[in-house]
Amino acid sequence: MSDNVMGYSDLLMDHFSSPRNILKVKEEEYGADGVGSVGNPTCGDMMKVWIKVDKDSERIKDLKWKTFGCASAIASTSIMSEMVTEEAGMTMEQALALKPKDIMARLGGLPAIKIHCSVLGDKALRAAIHDYFEKTGQKERILEQEAKVVCKCLNVTDHEIEEWVLEGARDFETLQEKCKISTGCGNCRPDAERIFQGYLNKYFTDAERNN
Repeated sequence: MSDNVMGYSDLLMDHFSSPRNILKVKEEEYGADGVGSVGNPTCGDMMKVWIKVDKDSERIKDLKWKTFGCASAIASTSIMSEMVTEEAGMTMEQALALKPKDIMARLGGLPAIKIHCSVLGDKALRAAIHDYFEKTGQKERILEQEAKVVCKCLNVTDHEIEEWVLEGARDFETLQEKCKISTGCGNCRPDAERIFQGYLNKYFTDAERNN
């Protein structure tokens, strides 16, 4: 597999040029069992995902999506839609366990500066699954958590740490430069470092973290 001059794999360019499973009918005509949408104000990308679920097996039998996004957002969501629905379709648990780095690995990698766009499809899928849980009276299965304040001195949350990781912070010192976390009393540093490392592990392989 060769890489083009933009640093994108041939497979990524194929999914960007010919994206799979885009919603081509009106939303109400599709009749989704769950709908999720997310947006990234930093780069202006927006993503919406619709899923249909087999009620007996709770497998995702179909997934459609739309986006106002860049090549990374389009290609990663396109291939995610295939991963989630191939064979008999993923169960809810399998789909929720799907990580952005799994999608990126299937695509053949992404430039680091584009990873923050590529997670839109993953987040919208989670939102759609949670919407399905909500509609089917299974609120106890919703895993989404509200933002937790990690640094009380500067009011930095775990969600902000996640965003800075996606924007390129690869070491704690860089994170501190970006959001000033743990530069006040410093009591939050152990917790902040643990959360920071968790997001690095979630989105990047060892090789990608060291680049």
